[in-house]
This record gives sequence, C-alpha cells and structure tokens, in this order.
Amino acid sequence: MSRAQVPAATPVNSNLRVKSFSNIADSIIIDTISIVPSTFKVAGIKPDDYKLDFVKAILYWKKRPAIDTVQVTYRVFPFLLNATAQRMRYDSVMNNFYVKPYEFNNGLTNAQRGVFDFGTLKAEGSFGRQIGFGNSQDAVLNSTLNLQLSGMLGDSIELQAAITDNNIPIQPDGNTQQLNEFDQVYLQFRKKGWQLNLGDIDLRQNQSYFLNFYKRLQGISFQTTNKISKTTESKTLVSGSIAKGKFTRNILEPLEGNQGPYRLRGANNEFFFIILANTERVFYDGQLLQRGEDQDYVINYNTAEITFTPKRMITKDSRIQVEFEYADRNYLNANLYLAQEFDLNKKVKVRIGAFNNNDAKNSQINQILDPQQKQFLADLGDSVQRAFYPSAIVDTFAAGKILYEKIYIGLDSFYRYSTDPQVARYNLSFVDVKQGNGNYVPDFNGANGKVYKYVPPVGNVKQGQYEPVQILVAPRLQQIVNLGVDYVIDKNTLVKAEVATSNNDVNTFSSKDNGDDRGWAARFQLSNEKMLRQSRQLQLITGLDYEYVQRKFRPLERLRTVEFTRDWGLNILAIPVPVDENILRAKIGLKDKSAHSFSYQFTNYHRSDDYNGFQNMLQHVANWKGWQINNQFTLTSFNGLNDKGTFLRPTIDISKQFKKIDNWRIGFNYSLEQNNNRHKVSDTLNPLAFSFDVYSAYLKSDESKQNRYRITFFTRSDKYAVGKDFVRGDRSLNLNLQTELLKNQNRQLYINTTFRKLKVYNATVSKQKEDETILGRAEYVMNEWKGLLSGNVLYEVGAGQEQRRDFAYLEVPAGTGQYAWIDYNSDGVQQLNEFEIAAFPDQAKFIRIFTPTNEFIKANYVTFNYSLNINPRSILTAPDLKGFKKLLSKIILTTTLQTNKKSIAKGVFEFNPFKYGITDTALVTLSTTILNTISFNRFSSKWGVDITNLRNNGKSLLTYGYETRRL
Repeated sequence: MSRAQVPAATPVNSNLRVKSFSNIADSIIIDTISIVPSTFKVAGIKPDDYKLDFVKAILYWKKRPAIDTVQVTYRVFPFLLNATAQRMRYDSVMNNFYVKPYEFNNGLTNAQRGVFDFGTLKAEGSFGRQIGFGNSQDAVLNSTLNLQLSGMLGDSIELQAAITDNNIPIQPDGNTQQLNEFDQVYLQFRKKGWQLNLGDIDLRQNQSYFLNFYKRLQGISFQTTNKISKTTESKTLVSGSIAKGKFTRNILEPLEGNQGPYRLRGANNEFFFIILANTERVFYDGQLLQRGEDQDYVINYNTAEITFTPKRMITKDSRIQVEFEYADRNYLNANLYLAQEFDLNKKVKVRIGAFNNNDAKNSQINQILDPQQKQFLADLGDSVQRAFYPSAIVDTFAAGKILYEKIYIGLDSFYRYSTDPQVARYNLSFVDVKQGNGNYVPDFNGANGKVYKYVPPVGNVKQGQYEPVQILVAPRLQQIVNLGVDYVIDKNTLVKAEVATSNNDVNTFSSKDNGDDRGWAARFQLSNEKMLRQSRQLQLITGLDYEYVQRKFRPLERLRTVEFTRDWGLNILAIPVPVDENILRAKIGLKDKSAHSFSYQFTNYHRSDDYNGFQNMLQHVANWKGWQINNQFTLTSFNGLNDKGTFLRPTIDISKQFKKIDNWRIGFNYSLEQNNNRHKVSDTLNPLAFSFDVYSAYLKSDESKQNRYRITFFTRSDKYAVGKDFVRGDRSLNLNLQTELLKNQNRQLYINTTFRKLKVYNATVSKQKEDETILGRAEYVMNEWKGLLSGNVLYEVGAGQEQRRDFAYLEVPAGTGQYAWIDYNSDGVQQLNEFEIAAFPDQAKFIRIFTPTNEFIKANYVTFNYSLNINPRSILTAPDLKGFKKLLSKIILTTTLQTNKKSIAKGVFEFNPFKYGITDTALVTLSTTILNTISFNRFSSKWGVDITNLRNNGKSLLTYGYETRRL
C-alpha cells in the first residue's frame, strides 16, 4: 500500500534548531534563549538519562552518555523567559516613568503571522492538516493542534496557555513514564499574589492526613497569597469543577508465570470503562511501581488492562493492588474544594480544608432512570451493592435482534433464546455477577450477538455467572471538613494536631439508613530531634503519634499504607466492616552522619470489634568499610473476637563492596514471614495463616559506572495451614540476570532475563502444578556515523494470557458499511456465518463491532521489533549544499518490522518469533507489521512528503474460534 502525506505550511522563519555537541560535560548550555517544553530530544538517548532546564536552556546529565557527540533537536522561544525586563505597572502609583520595551516580532509582518497573530502574546506550536490516501484506503484528512501561548495581558497579568486537540479524542498509550495528552485545554492567569487556572486541571492535596487526594478535573481554581501583617501570611485555594471520574481500587489475583494483561473493574463491577490517564498507582508487594515499557508495567487506558514487563515477574506469590480513577458520567458530578492556611510568625500553621463532591440526582447523563427505577433505589437505602434491577423489556420481533421467550416452571420462570416471532418478545441485558451467583452462561450458537442460556441450580447452588439484570448506580454525596494545626515549640520539637468530619451518603435518592452518614476522626503527633554529639552528627529522634477514626468516617482515598490490613493479620479481601479504630505509635531512634541508624517503634492497634494488636519493630542500618547492613525485625501479636495469633517478619541484608575488584558488591538476604493465625476454640490454623522464607544472594558491579552487571539467585519455600501445623507445599528457584552496556556511544545494549522453576511437594495444600517460566527482554540501540545510520532491535519473551473477543454485525445506512448479510438457510435469522464482504456498495449495510470478554487463554509470547533509519542530513550539514548532495540531504529512509506472536502454552518455551504459520492451530494471536517509508523534505517548515508501504498480517482469538487477515 502506498500513501502520501503533506503537512501544513508553517511560518518562513522557523524556530526549529538542530545542534551537535562534543566533549560532553556534566551540563551543556544548549542555547541563549529559552527552549519550548516537550520539543527537546536527544538522538539515541532516553529522556530518563537527562534533565532539561528549558528556561535557561541548560542540559544536565543524570547518566552521562557513553558517546563523544550528541545531536539535539528542539524549538525555541524568541526570548529568554527569565530575562530581566523593566516596565511600568498601570495599577501602581509608585512609578510615573515608562520606557517602551523592545518587542521581538520574529521578523514577520502581521499578514505573515496569519492565524498565529495574538498581538503581544508569544505563540508557539503547530497547526496541521494531513491528507493520506492509498490503494487500500480512501483519502482521509487528519488535523492536529498544539498551541502554547505566553505573555502579558495589559502590563501586569501574565498568561500561560496550552491547547492540544486531535481529531481522535482517545486516552494516550500508557507505555511511557511521561504521557503526551490529547484534547487538553489549560489557561493560567497570574499576577503578583494570585493565580487563576481554567480548563483541564489536576488538583493534588497532600498537606492534610484526612483530606489527601489527587483529582483530574475540568473547571476553575484560584489561589492567592496575602501578607496580613509582618508576621502573618495567608494562602487560599478555591476550586470548582466537574469531575472527570470516580476513584476505585482493585486487588488482582495473579497467576503463576502470567504477565497479563489483567482486566480491571470499576467500583460497581463494571467491565467497560476508560481509565483517566496518569491517575493509576500500581503496588507490587507494597512497593509503588513505575509505568513504562522499560520499567514495571504498561497499561491500556481505553480497555482498562494492565500488563507487567519482564522487569517484574508475576507469580502466584505476587500481591498486586491498583488504584485509579475512571470515567463515570452517570450523573452530573460537581467538586467544590476550599483550602485556607495561616502562617503565624513561622511557628504556627493553621490549615482549614473543605471538600464537597455531589452527584446531581436529577441531572442524569449516561444512566436515565424512570420513576420505577428511582423508587427502587429509594427503597434500597444504603444497600447499593444489591441494586440489580430486572432488565427484561418487551420488544417487537425483527431480524438482527437477540430476543428471548419466558418459560414458566411452577412458580418460577427463566428466559430462553428464541427465533420464533410468536414467543420471542423479551429483550434482555446480562450482567456478570461472578461464578456461582448467577443462573445463566454464554451460549455460542452462532447468532449475530451474544446469547445466554439458563442453567438450573444443583442442590440450591447456582451454576451460572450471569443474570438478566442491570446495575443501577445511585447518586452519592461526599463531604469532608478538616482542621489542622502545626506548632513549632522550638527548633527541635514539632507538634501537629488534626481533626476532620465527613458526611457520606451513598444513595441520595433514599432517606433510609442516614444514621451512619456522619463521622469524625482525629490525629495528634509529637516529634523531637535532639543533637547528642556534634562531631558525629549523632541525633536522638523520638516521636509519639495517636490516631482515632470513627466507624462512620469516610476519607476520600486510602488513609494508610496499601498493606496495612495484611500487616495486622487481617483479611485484605474481606468486605470491610466499619469499626472504630485507635492507633498509638511511639518511636525512638539514633542516627549519625555515616548513615548508621538504630530505631525501635511500638504500635498498638485497637478496634471496636474486639480486635487488639501490638507491634514491635526494630531497624538497624550500618555502613562500615564497604560493609552494608540493613536489618529489620517485626513481631506483631493480635487477639480478635474469634482468632488470635502472631506475625513474625525478620529481614537480614548484608553486603560487601570490594574496591580492589572494581567496586563489585556481593550480598546475602534472608527474610521470613510467618502469620500464625489460629481459631481460639479449636486452636487450629485458619485460612489467613501462611508461612514462607526467602534466601537470596546477589553479585553486582559498581552502579556508578556506565556498564553495569547484576546476577541474583533466590529461593522461596511456602508452607500452608493444615490443622494445627504448617505443611510445606512448594518451593521456587529463581535466577535473574541484568546487563546495561552504555559506555560505547554508538552501540548500547540492555538485557534483563529471569528463569523460575516451581517445585511442588504437596499438590493438595499448594493447589499448584510444577512449572517452569522464562521471562526476558533485550534491546540494542545503535547510532553510527553521526546519525547517518540509527536504529534499534527489541526482543522479548515470556508468558501471559490472551483475551477472547466477541463480535456482532450492526446495520448501518447502505453504502457506509463493509459487509452484506446473505441468508444462506433462509430462516430470516441473522447468524455470524452469514455475513460476507459486500461485493457492491449498495449491499454494504453492516459493520462489525468487536467487544472484549472476561475470558482468557494462557499463552507464551514472543516479540521482535526492529527499526532502521538512514538520514543523510546528519552528515550533509553544510548550509550551501547544491546539486545531488542537497537532494540527498532532504531524503530519509525508514524501515520497521514489528511482530508479536502468542501461542498456546504447552509447557515448553517459545523463542522463535517466526516459528508458526498463520494457519497453525498452536498459534493464538499474531500481529506482524512491515513499514517502509521514504520521506522528502521532512524538516522543511513549508512542506514535505512521506510515501509509505505498509503490510499487515494478523490472527485474532474470538469466542467462536480464530480469524486471520492480511492487508
């Protein structure tokens, strides 16, 4: 397929610059004027390896590249943003002399500026029109807008604006640490003492313990700082907005050796929703992970699926929690927030915060309720988890509809799919209520749409997973008011006190159960740091902390650490029961300038459900002559209404660095976790009890060098509760190799591979099968002859799962579809095997719609990608090129291959990305793309042409089987 693309023209005097720098130092002065953010790129260097001060135009290396010369590409502002300028303020009576400043106009007349003429405001960005056509597609016109405005309104109000718009309003790909957002509008007006923000704003508040949140909103925020007196200052923040989404948390159930994707669910058990970009926080064994293909995970915001990279192997032992916000527009949802802070003489800080989030129950958007449904919600009270409303709607029979008849058995009834016009009169929608809670299962009978069939209960136990109901979402009201005071007694002692009250109504349609809506909480903290010996910087650190949370209090987000419940021997998967909580902590410790430290912390956790726990924690850190010691000992004892037990967790980490062997370090680590949770009456271990220990050894090179190596081996042995004792069930053996070769400026190599073997000693208690898993990623990056030849190769292997997809054909106006319906069996019923590619435009009345399911098949995957670029411009840099050299400097050649193969997991490793043919039954999915592009005049500010040859080859897993396609 061939395609031509012509970008829109830009002004004659372009602000695009390309420079090369040699003799690389720790920092490089790039330019004498400021750089436009997000336009700066260093060829062949990852953005994580450097930091750019775009105002001063200075590049700082976090990881100095192993090359002598780097090439940078960027755009500049027409001035230095932090340059000193003197001007008169019209609203001031202190100045009466005015000198008109020099105005930089980029050498363009008003006529030449065109749509980018904003008067005194400086405009940067692009406005593009792109036309594409080919032998396999019609002509298509795409548009993009990326505009940044900065400057002064009048003489005293500063404006900063960012407006981005794309013709496809989707969420960005969640495969990098930094996201490029689409369709964003942001305006900021600032003057001395105040700031006004409009549009898409992010609101993050972490100054208060009980009023701590992060929200992505559309609205307005205003903040101001005022000097009330010489010793008193006030800060005010007011925000009013429409909420974009709703917060929820998922606890995943990982599978042995399965990297994903794992499907996330909404707060109301929804499957189909869009996650708001950059709102997710992913925790692995209590540790916060980083997003990115070269980091820990990638996430598809549009399908709500998360996949883990080879850097983080997923096993049966992994503890994964995901917090995120997702788009929820059942009701018009408004947010109001007020924060007021007073600073009195740098000794006392008073903080007041108020937050209101309210669903407008009479302003429904995606969910339109009739009077009967509103009454149904009103009768529910706070039991919104049971808001399953019957979805049977009487409908008229027509081809293409999935209709059911109602079958009566005594006093009971159920629905059955039917194509008989006389009895098929009910249109149903089904909801996944989890296995064992429903009476229906999918029926793959070839109908044009998803069909469900009734499965009768066995022994009063439901055998299905779906029910013909719809989940009604009740409107909510959540309010929190917070008051906090910080008092600096002296330079060593700080006292903090905070109190908050909340009002949480989960169903504003109903006045029932309103007695538990209002609650309160409080916290008191005292900390002291005292210098004992000045010569060693030896400090004594003490602290006291008390926290009370009433059972009716509801915070906006999680108050404590993600594994707080597990730390106290409680069931993290259980439905939380509201209780009064009291937490008392006392801490004492010593530390010095040599990073030696020793501390002890005592904690008491008491709940109103007769749970009482005590935790003792010792921590010791030492660094002496290359030895590093990091030890921790935690013992928790707890006593509940029906259970009691202890939770023992010692950790020992000892390592030694050998300066004579190029600063290599060898280390050993041991950890044990044993939760001895027992029933009081029988003295037997309950299902929450567990025990495992981990031994690990590692050898690694000096991390400060550009070439780094690391090898780690660890083994974990798991014991399971059986009666009164623990019985060994399985052991895993794990080996990890990591290599980063960055010293060579032209060729860089990254390798991370892990091998895991699971041995099962007792399959009855382990409930696992013996398995072997290999997971790896290798990436090679090259940049030869000053960028003339550049490219990269990526190879990745592992195990995951592939999602089955449903599809159906939807009728559209004639000529606008792709498929035609041919009733082969003349029964008047549309079936999946009766749709074909339309031979004539007037027959093209149907399009195919794909929908994801919650069914997955385990599969091994192999990914192989390469990209090669030939850019003569990098060596033909003379400004006076002529003839063939000038023509050659305008040409860029790019070739790319991307192949991603998933095959049925058969217990053997897959390494060859080209092993199976597309018709092989062992192949689950295949996606192969070959792209060749020749570009002419790409860097011109006026015009350019891309000619592309694209070949696609794919195989998809569907609910009824497989589908292959070529393009």
